[in-house]
Amino acid sequence: MRIAMIGTGYVGLVSGACFSEFGINVTCVDKDVAKIEGLKRGEIPIYEPGLADLVVTNARDGRLSFTTDLAATVAEAQAIFVAVGTPSRRGDGYADLSYVFAAVDEIAEALTDYAVIVTKSTVPVGTGDEIERRVRARRPELEFDVVSNPEFLREGSAINDFMRPDRVVIGTDSERAQALMRQLYRVLYLIETPIVFTSRRTAELTKYAANAFLATKITYINELADLAERVGANIQDVARGIGLDGRIGRKFLHAGPGFGGSCFPKDTRALIETGRQAGQPLRIVEAVDAINEERKLQMADKIVAACGGSVAGKTIAVLGLTFKPNTDDMREAPSLAIIPALQAAGATVRAYDPEGAKRAQELLTGVIWGENAYQTMEGADALAILTEWNEFRALDLKRVKTLLKAPIIVDLRNIYTLGMMEAAGFDYISVGRPAVEGAATEEGKR
Repeated sequence: MRIAMIGTGYVGLVSGACFSEFGINVTCVDKDVAKIEGLKRGEIPIYEPGLADLVVTNARDGRLSFTTDLAATVAEAQAIFVAVGTPSRRGDGYADLSYVFAAVDEIAEALTDYAVIVTKSTVPVGTGDEIERRVRARRPELEFDVVSNPEFLREGSAINDFMRPDRVVIGTDSERAQALMRQLYRVLYLIETPIVFTSRRTAELTKYAANAFLATKITYINELADLAERVGANIQDVARGIGLDGRIGRKFLHAGPGFGGSCFPKDTRALIETGRQAGQPLRIVEAVDAINEERKLQMADKIVAACGGSVAGKTIAVLGLTFKPNTDDMREAPSLAIIPALQAAGATVRAYDPEGAKRAQELLTGVIWGENAYQTMEGADALAILTEWNEFRALDLKRVKTLLKAPIIVDLRNIYTLGMMEAAGFDYISVGRPAVEGAATEEGKR
């Protein structure tokens, strides 16, 4: 079988590489000539653990190729995956489907025989119907099916998520399309992965429902974290106490500075707009989106408060810029709101991220860029941890203390224990846990 993967962004490149690892011939198509030429040379435009090896190996073995020629690729494919961007539309937050429809129109002109057009992009309910209408209007003589096959890939864990998914959702009422999709995912059948066949509209809604629910869990634990701080409780223990309930589950109950990335923010907004258009407002999801935006600025206030209520004339060292570790993705990252807020309050910001610094430099101005964690914090008045990269989890605290002007750490990811910070002599502020006045304790000992 031969697959055409339209789009070499995060979803398209990961999906194409993983399908080729299954032994399927995959050709990835993109209009960006420079990107395609780079991929042919083995240059990966995104950071995702394991992806470079997967691309290079399968390209070498002839199962994975890259081109800008959509027409020739589609003409030979039995399945054409649409994996182009669906960013939030300005004004109402609805998904911008212009890239999807542009790709579909080109696909319609290039098809020569029966094929399945598969939406891998995250699209609102009813998009598959519109795709089918557009193709039939252009090529009424063609035999084809339109299938919804949403992705559930976590950045930083995408290869494992594709190879060993919790489930695969496939939306189609066509038996012919179902048979082809079963063949594509045959490897996963062998490891007994649940394959959920639904109607197309149900599959489209399932994707949004999943992301909105996870975003809601994050927002819920963040609000509880604020309450825990007020009443003297520990949110990590609360999360453990409720997460062990099988009805709730432990995942996505980590308090922090709010969610970001390429999916949760835009997908919650698109679902909100879908509800409004259908005359069924989603008030919980609306609250989630609003609270998450407010939270990022609240985290800047937390850093200011830790510095005595003012950061004017002070230098703040920031470790971690990406919205999560193991990715270079800066989309909707909390750092993009927190750092400008600190600068507006008069602070000088020095920052470091293991993989995201290059992209961050395109989005943030006036920041002094560190070469490593320790160089970044040298002479700073306080340290703020915004992303929980592994290399920040075991910092040499004695060295940190000698580098900082004042022993102040604001940990927005709760990666250190309270006891460790107290013993090391830091004033330590985290999220949803009691503040530690380790510096005062150290002074008392002397």
